[in-house]
Amino acid sequence: MTTGPRVAVYGAYGHTGRFVVAELRERGFVPLLSGRDADKLKQLAYDTGLVAHPASVDDPASLDRMLADAAAVINCAGPFATTAAPVIEAALRAGVPYVDVAAEIEAVADSFTRFADRARESGALVVPAMAFYGGLGDLLITTAMGDWTAADEAHIAYGLSNWHPTAGTRTAGAVSRQRRGGRSVRYRNGRLEYHQDDLPTLEWPFPAPLGPRPVIGEFTMADVVTVPSHLPIPDVRTYMAAEAARDIAAPDTPAPTAADEHGRSGQTFVVDAVVRSGARERRAVAKGRDIYAVTAPLAVEALDRILTARTRTTGVASAGDLFDAPDFLRALSPHITLELRH
Repeated sequence: MTTGPRVAVYGAYGHTGRFVVAELRERGFVPLLSGRDADKLKQLAYDTGLVAHPASVDDPASLDRMLADAAAVINCAGPFATTAAPVIEAALRAGVPYVDVAAEIEAVADSFTRFADRARESGALVVPAMAFYGGLGDLLITTAMGDWTAADEAHIAYGLSNWHPTAGTRTAGAVSRQRRGGRSVRYRNGRLEYHQDDLPTLEWPFPAPLGPRPVIGEFTMADVVTVPSHLPIPDVRTYMAAEAARDIAAPDTPAPTAADEHGRSGQTFVVDAVVRSGARERRAVAKGRDIYAVTAPLAVEALDRILTARTRTTGVASAGDLFDAPDFLRALSPHITLELRH
């Protein structure tokens, strides 16, 4: 019988939440299932034999009950514009670490600005965007930096073979677009800028076997919050493979479907992270499969390091600030292949 630390998973029945629950069990943790839909929770509890604690972000007492026996919480329930703040508040009340898998730029930025002082003063840990978007890119850029203390530019190019979005991804995207009033966002001159410029299409020189591919420039992801939160880089840009951008934009693109016994889709990815300082350039590349599935080992590895005191700071922190980035990425070797090009 597993007797490891108990970890509340909010949104446990969602697409990413199920991967997180499975990864926690594989790593010896005991997931406590939670979320807003009592019927879905009941079914997941029946399927897994795990304990369920229904909780609503509109009911702080239910969130407190969810965390009463938990060593930590992983929030997988979007849109994070709605769920992040209430679950962080509950984690601070309970005195347990908080990790989420948010990709919503504004929600991630809100977590940093709203909770930075309180979390630091209490010695708590709040880790937003500990996921494929936000977390992985930050770890790669931090690793590529090596002994550099600053850089002029950071570029993260996402070479996805396709992007079949979950219902949660579509909902979160709609919330972000509404918050921006339909504008696009980018990180320039040390700050977030909102604009209505057309996004350019250019060619990105992905490493083999992918090779050069058209990408959408300034297809901005949560890395523009996580990377500048701790690295003095005034220009952070992200790019998306054109075919994946078309998929996510099309209303009839289907949700991901399982292609192996672990539930992973057949989607593959190459993330090419580049830092530049003057004429010098450094690069870190990650390759793997299924952006939703790989989020689970990212979040659970982070949680394991937090609970075993392998961290560098307190407060609200991104992955690259909180952990030894190269060591963290090496620990993901069953799930990603890492290449460094200095």
